[in-house]
Amino acid sequence: MSTTQAAGTDNPSTRTAFRRRMTSAELATWRALLDSTAELQRVLGAELQETSLSPADYQVLLALTEARGKRMRSSELARTIDWERSRLSHHLGRMERRGLIRRDGCATDSRGADVSVSPQGAHVFRRATAPHMRSIKRHFADVLTPEQFEALADVLRSLQDHLHPYLVARAEDGRR
Repeated sequence: MSTTQAAGTDNPSTRTAFRRRMTSAELATWRALLDSTAELQRVLGAELQETSLSPADYQVLLALTEARGKRMRSSELARTIDWERSRLSHHLGRMERRGLIRRDGCATDSRGADVSVSPQGAHVFRRATAPHMRSIKRHFADVLTPEQFEALADVLRSLQDHLHPYLVARAEDGRR
């Protein structure tokens, strides 16, 4: 009797969970995902830095720009971009010295800070966004066919659905 039969399922996604080892093809695909993602981040980051923003600056400014009122508590910002609070605090200090963001005392918690995009930060962010989007299009979107995009979206949804309970538990642990 096979492991699948013993488990009482013929679902391919469940069947793979019972496999003891990954195949060499699966490992090669995993490695290709890691390598491609790292290289894409490196290329996009290098091109983004030509606009005077680092990828980390852009990530912070994007989160703040998308936030209600274009401001967030620093602890909420850390959760949103999945950074350690100390890393964020140091980076915000550098961004504040460059005039990209402002940190103001929080009205509801004297220990916290509200972070907002400064007018200069908004200008630099707007100026960087168009070339960054062109770079994403050139190095990512233009390379894939519509069918590949659909398949990739399906793969990413499966991964997100699988990881969601883990991510929720991790976020709740971070709040304690």
